[in-house]
Amino acid sequence: MKETYQDIKLTKDGMIATITIDRPHVLNAISFHTMLEIDEALDAIESEESVRVVVLTGAGTKAFVSGGDISVMGKSLQYVQTLTEVPKGQDVGTRIENFPKPVIARINGYALGGGTELALCCDIRIAVDSAKMGMPEVKLGIIPGYGGTQRLPRLIGVGRAKELILTGDHIPAQRALEYGLVNRVVPVAELDQTVAEMARKMASCGPVSLHMAKTAINNGLQADLRTALELEARCYSLCFATEDRVEGMNAFLEKRKPNFHGR
Repeated sequence: MKETYQDIKLTKDGMIATITIDRPHVLNAISFHTMLEIDEALDAIESEESVRVVVLTGAGTKAFVSGGDISVMGKSLQYVQTLTEVPKGQDVGTRIENFPKPVIARINGYALGGGTELALCCDIRIAVDSAKMGMPEVKLGIIPGYGGTQRLPRLIGVGRAKELILTGDHIPAQRALEYGLVNRVVPVAELDQTVAEMARKMASCGPVSLHMAKTAINNGLQADLRTALELEARCYSLCFATEDRVEGMNAFLEKRKPNFHGR
């Protein structure tokens, strides 16, 4: 794996890789370059068979991602440039969403604008109880551009999504939990343990089955029920063609832990 990046850090601990957005001087605000580096890190992780789960987080204790880097957006970003960069940034978010390995958002503080959008791309969102979330873009004369107007209503419903996007309001972590925007809210002292336990639990499962489950859910949600059920059946059947399925079922019958190899 590449060792040095400008805007992020990529680390590995056993079967868990962590991508840390490391721009504390701007509360981890992201630029287009940050998104490109996240994409590079995903390239490295995807080809690393020993990595089973990915954690996405921000450096420090104040912010996950505080939003887009306004110092860049306000000074140099122009209309024609956005036509190229925004779709590419969206592609990175879609890659996170459909990544073959589970991705957990460790929300350690402010997750605003692009921060909420990045979190929405992850499979599981675990937030510290002091976190704030929201999409304040309309207060800057723009709108969410990295999938927020599409993923947020799909997750929490159209009414609540429009309220957050059209007011630009920030909401506390507990309300984000009530809305279904995050999966869990924990005290700061429990954040790392909670994320690690979730990651280890997923990493102990069959890698192919995790991939197939994500594929069935994500693609099925975009289809009618009959088509989605057909997709589920195909994903289910593909699991039966793997060594992991044999190992998992044998381990169950033999009352031992399975030793999955992702094939």
